[in-house]
Amino acid sequence: MNKPELLLPAGNAEMFHAAVEGGADAVYLGLKKFNARERADNFTIPQLQALLAEAGKHNIKVYLTLNTVIKNKELPELLDILHAISQTDISAVIIQDWGVYYLIRNHFSKLKIHASTQMGNHNALGGILSEKLGFDRVIFARELTKKELYSIREKSHIQIEMFIHGALCYSFSGMCLFSSYLGGRSANRGMCMQPCRRMYQDGPQKKYLFSLKDNQLIEHIPEIMKLGISSLKVEGRLKSAEYTYQVARAYRMAIDHPERVEEAGQLLKYDMGREKTSYFLGGDISGAMTENPSTGIFLGKIEELTQKGFTIQTNEPIAQGNRLWIRSSKGQNRKALKIKSLESTPDGKVVIHSSSREIQKGDLAYLANLRQKKFPDNFPTEGKPVNTNLPKNRKQKILQSLTKPSGLKTSQTFVRIDSIQWLKKIPFTEVDNIIINLPEKKWKELDITAFLVKKNVHKIFFELPKFLPESKIEYYRSLFRKFRDHGFRNFMISHLAQKLIIPNNSLVATNENVYVFNEAAIHHLMEENIKLFCYPPENDMTNLFEHQNKKGIIPVYFYPELFYSRMPVNIKEQNHSFRDDKNYSFKRIRKNGITVIVPMEPVSLTQYKNKLDYNGFGRYLIDLTYEKPSDKRIHTILQKLRNSEQIQPSNTFNFKKGLN
Repeated sequence: MNKPELLLPAGNAEMFHAAVEGGADAVYLGLKKFNARERADNFTIPQLQALLAEAGKHNIKVYLTLNTVIKNKELPELLDILHAISQTDISAVIIQDWGVYYLIRNHFSKLKIHASTQMGNHNALGGILSEKLGFDRVIFARELTKKELYSIREKSHIQIEMFIHGALCYSFSGMCLFSSYLGGRSANRGMCMQPCRRMYQDGPQKKYLFSLKDNQLIEHIPEIMKLGISSLKVEGRLKSAEYTYQVARAYRMAIDHPERVEEAGQLLKYDMGREKTSYFLGGDISGAMTENPSTGIFLGKIEELTQKGFTIQTNEPIAQGNRLWIRSSKGQNRKALKIKSLESTPDGKVVIHSSSREIQKGDLAYLANLRQKKFPDNFPTEGKPVNTNLPKNRKQKILQSLTKPSGLKTSQTFVRIDSIQWLKKIPFTEVDNIIINLPEKKWKELDITAFLVKKNVHKIFFELPKFLPESKIEYYRSLFRKFRDHGFRNFMISHLAQKLIIPNNSLVATNENVYVFNEAAIHHLMEENIKLFCYPPENDMTNLFEHQNKKGIIPVYFYPELFYSRMPVNIKEQNHSFRDDKNYSFKRIRKNGITVIVPMEPVSLTQYKNKLDYNGFGRYLIDLTYEKPSDKRIHTILQKLRNSEQIQPSNTFNFKKGLN
C-alpha cells in the first residue's frame, strides 16, 4: 500500500516551518493576488522563491493556489504572474478558472496543474475529463461518500486529492453566491464574508442555520489509505502555525502508523477548531451542524467585570501569552485578546487582566491558541531571482489573440423552466429557446411526443443539474439518449465534464455554473466545441462590457442560488423562510437531495436591455425557476424586457454596484 501525500496549508512563513517540522510531504500557499484565501498573509514572488529554496532542502513539494476567477482587466497581471512562476520550481498550480487553464496550456505548458475543489468536480466524469485535458490531479468536493470516492478511483486514473481536516463550507465550493450577493465580495474571488457563520431569524428565534462543524477524518485514515488517494489535504491557511504543527503531527502518525490512530487523535484536542464531524465520508451527517460557530476551546462565560479585567471559571490550562476569542452571547462579532497577565482567586476562578471596555458580563471566552512553540517567521536564504514581467511583445500577442470582436445582429430570448406546468403558459412564438431543467422524479412526467413539445423541438434545451452524483450518471446518460432518439439535439450542461454523457452530434451549451469571467475562458469553451455559453450571474457591468465575445447568454431575470448544498437544514417557518440581520428575506428549497437557498426577491436586469443591445449583446435569459407557473407572470417579464424596464420588486445583484 502506497502512503498518500500529507498536504498542509502555509498561509505565511511560520506556517510553512510548522508544516515541515510537523511532517508534511507538501504545502500549498498563495501569492498576494488570485487565490481563494485573500485574507491570509500570502507571499510575494521573492518570498516564494526563498520558500522554494527551503522546501528543496527538506524534499517538500510546494503547490501554488491561483484558484479564483479572473476578470478581463486582470489578464495582463495574471500573465505576468504565470510568466514569473513558470521560471520557478513550483510543483504544481491549483486553478479554478478555465481561462487560467487555457493560458497555462497554450503559453506556459511547463507548469503542472491541479483542479481546485472550486472547480466543483464530484464524480468520475470530472476525473476522466481532467485527465484528458492534462491535469495531474483533481481536488474533489468535500461532500463525497466513501462509496463515491471508490467508484471515482475505479473509473478514472487521475491523482485524487481530498480534504481530511479543517473548516467546512455549507455550500459546495465554487457554487456559493451568498457572500457575493450580500456585499459584492465573491467567494469565487477569495473574498468570502462567511455568511454560513452568521445568525439568522427563523420565526421568533435567532439561529446558526448553516454553520458546519469542522471536518476530522483521523479515525478513517486506515480505510482512506485503501482507496488509493494520492494526497490528504488539511484546510487552514487562515489559521495559526501552532494549528498547522499539531494537525501535521497527528496525521503524520496516523499515516505512518495506522495502528496508532487513537493516539494520533489525541494530538488534535488542541487544534483550536470547532466541534468535529466526519461528514459524508464518515457516513453520518446527522450531527454535522453546530450552534457554536466559534473556533477555539470554550473556557466559560465571563462571570464578573473587575477593575483589573474580568473573571472566568475554567478547567482548561491557560497562561500568559495565550490568545483568547471573546464572543457576545448574542452571537455578535468576536474580539481577539492576548493574555498579558492573569491571577487565580481563592475560590478557583481566574482573573484575566484587560483594559478593554468592549467586554461584557455573560460574554463567552474561547482559548484561541496556546503559544507553546514558536516557529521562524522568515527564511534563512533568498531564492533565485526571476523576471516578474512578461516581455511586452509576447504579452501583447497573447492578449490580441483573445480579442476577436464577436457580436450579435439579432436578439434572442431564452427561458428556463423547472416545471412541466410552464409549458402551457409560455408563449412559444415570443421566445427563441426553452431550457428545461426538471427535478429528477419529474422527468418521467414529461411527454416528449406531445404536439407542443414536438413542434418546438428546435427551441428546446434539456439541462443537467449542478450536482450529478455518481449513482445518477447512467440515469441521465440514458435519459438524454432517449431525447436524442426522438429528434432533440440541444443540451445544456452545468459542468464541463458532463459533456461526456451528452449524445454525439448534439449542440452543447454551458450554463452559468461553468464560469466565464474572461475572454480566455471563452476561448477554452470554443476549443471544447461548446456552441453557447452563459455569463455568470454575479458578474458586473464593467467586466461584462470588457468582453470582446458578446455572444454569451446574459441572465436578466432570476433568483440566484446563494447556497447549493448536499446538507439538509431545518428551518421551522412554515414557508421555509428566514431573515438576516438587515431584514432581507430568504427561502429554503429542497430538490434532488440538494438544499438551495434563494432570496425572496428576484434579480432583474431587464432595464439594461437597450444598453446591452447597444454594446453588442443580444442573448437574454429569463429564469423562471422558483416562480409559480403563471401566463400573466411570463407575459409581464417578456414585456418588461422588450421595453427595457425593471421588474419590481427586485435588485440588480452586483451588476451596477460592482464585484470585488
